Amino acid sequence: MKTLPAFDEMYRALCERDTSYDGAFYAAIRTTGIFCRPGCGAKKPKRESCAFYDSARAALEAGYRPCKRCRPMDPSEAPPAWVERVLERVERAPLERVRSDELRALGVEPARLARWFRAHYGMTFQAYHRARRVGLALKSVRGGASVTDTALASGFESESGFRAAFTKLFGAAPTKLAEGAQVIRVRELGTPLGPMLAAATAKGVVLLEFVDRRAIEAQVATLRRRMELPIVPGTNAVLDRLARELGEYFAGTRARFDVPLHAPGTPFQEAVWKELRAIPPGATRSYADVARALGRPTATRAVARANGDNRLALLLPCHRVIGSDGALTGYAGGLWRKEWLLAHERGERPQVEAVRAAPPARARARGRR
Repeated sequence: MKTLPAFDEMYRALCERDTSYDGAFYAAIRTTGIFCRPGCGAKKPKRESCAFYDSARAALEAGYRPCKRCRPMDPSEAPPAWVERVLERVERAPLERVRSDELRALGVEPARLARWFRAHYGMTFQAYHRARRVGLALKSVRGGASVTDTALASGFESESGFRAAFTKLFGAAPTKLAEGAQVIRVRELGTPLGPMLAAATAKGVVLLEFVDRRAIEAQVATLRRRMELPIVPGTNAVLDRLARELGEYFAGTRARFDVPLHAPGTPFQEAVWKELRAIPPGATRSYADVARALGRPTATRAVARANGDNRLALLLPCHRVIGSDGALTGYAGGLWRKEWLLAHERGERPQVEAVRAAPPARARARGRR
């Protein structure tokens, strides 16, 4: 995660359309839901309407859509017409999925689109659209904006269409519930490794995952079904505490989390998750090690499944579990994140972009105990 210039410096560069800052930061405009490069020629916003991000991807995942004028996702060239058709479809109803048959109806082969997005945006089309859906849904009613205004700004022709799409994603209409209502509160938390989706009841954290994880929406649906509670954007005391502890963890001043957790599962899953919390920060265990610790030495595959079912990334540290040969395997948040987290916990302060760009490394011998 690169260090951003001071807010005043970035706002000045944005107002002066200073192209020398292009790539140094990206400016997001809360009132329009758009993010731009500093040198964009669009009308400049008020200071209080600006937010700044270190990458286009971070702005996208925070719920902003790329400016059509300065094209911050790909400044070198305009997307071809067939990609523009897909992007226009996304923005017409960004909370609704675009499936393969719809892409083909637009004259676009899904595999070709996937290759283009990886080459130009550094992510798959599915990751791009998922980031738009989740980020926009979380951002939808923050800051006091009305549901009608949010619906129109999001590309929906009516408030009812927006409500239906939002409810399909989160299981509750995008309105403020009565004080004291039993709900799962959900908010986005920024980290050096990308934004995370956090959800909690008053009892404890029930979900913490990276927004770009492929299964994030399925996890939200499963959570809603199991707990039989509506999921609504907002915060509570548990999420506020989690935000503080995550900040301390990434700053290197906290090794373990104390925020209360609520992660019901089968007895075997809960036993595995308890064993995960017993692994010291910076150390690793193999799936076989965990199975032996549970007195089930032949249950390696079951341990791997329980590890994958974990809904509390970092808090139940499944990133500390590796293959028996020392390989970094099986992390839903991406192997580059797993490598970064282990190095961070060893006090090595790795550079995010360097780890993301490098091929996954094997676990270091001194990391295993």
